[in-house]
Amino acid sequence: MPDDSARFTEVAPRVWVAHYDWMHVNITLVGGSDGLLMVDTHGSAAQARLVADDVRRLGAGPLTGLVNTHEHWDHHFGNATMVEQFGDMPIHATEWARDHLEESARHTFEQYERDTADPRRDEVLATTVRPPTHTFSSAVQLDLGDRAVELVHPGRGHTAGDLVVRVPDADVLLGGDLVEESDPPFIGDDSWPLEWPTTLDLVLGLMTDRTVVVPGHGRVVDRSFVQDQRVDLGVIAETVRDLASRGVPQSEALAQGEWPWDPALLESAVRRGYEHLPRAQKRLPLV
Repeated sequence: MPDDSARFTEVAPRVWVAHYDWMHVNITLVGGSDGLLMVDTHGSAAQARLVADDVRRLGAGPLTGLVNTHEHWDHHFGNATMVEQFGDMPIHATEWARDHLEESARHTFEQYERDTADPRRDEVLATTVRPPTHTFSSAVQLDLGDRAVELVHPGRGHTAGDLVVRVPDADVLLGGDLVEESDPPFIGDDSWPLEWPTTLDLVLGLMTDRTVVVPGHGRVVDRSFVQDQRVDLGVIAETVRDLASRGVPQSEALAQGEWPWDPALLESAVRRGYEHLPRAQKRLPLV
């Protein structure tokens, strides 16, 4: 199924973002004198070929490096295609993302094998996984020639291995799925909802009031949007803590809590939150 043709739009000097309709994914290019760094590569080989065409259409230079913001398939299933289309290049990610990427991909393939009605099934299953080649644990600086780009692991949130990309001279921050605009951030079975708010505090500390923020999905936003999202995630974390401290069973938490988002989106958040609470913050319900 073809995606609507997207064009890279310059959101800051030599930083271009293309937004694709499927999953509202954002692909970002950061330009330097040595070439282009691509952040995330889309969710299938077929879609990545469309992204590659858009890179060529932009004509801003050779593609010389890739970054995967985390191990979820919609952010790295285009890796192999980019290498096939543009030649071998480093693929950067956190150590956690590299170590868990193939396991995560296996779960995705199993899901698409079962879902025979999904119109994207064949193209996803036809994708070859190419893991990251260059990893770090805390922070690393990439040299693009006349520009430095920083990759920072600010803590656990959407996954245990999220990274953000900072382009200091352009005042741009790429948030991966720690920040989402098209929907509330996805809290899944591998998320860390109690730590996510403090992780975003560190991310906010990398911004100014003028920072251009590119979320993993959705429209480009600003610092105040991220601050508002941090507040919502903080409410979720504190609500879990409060309910557990009052002895509310996990099975009743969604019904009893006052949540900033639709409770249907928070089943994993509550389960993971209860799992991660220290014993001292839990109170057994009275019988």
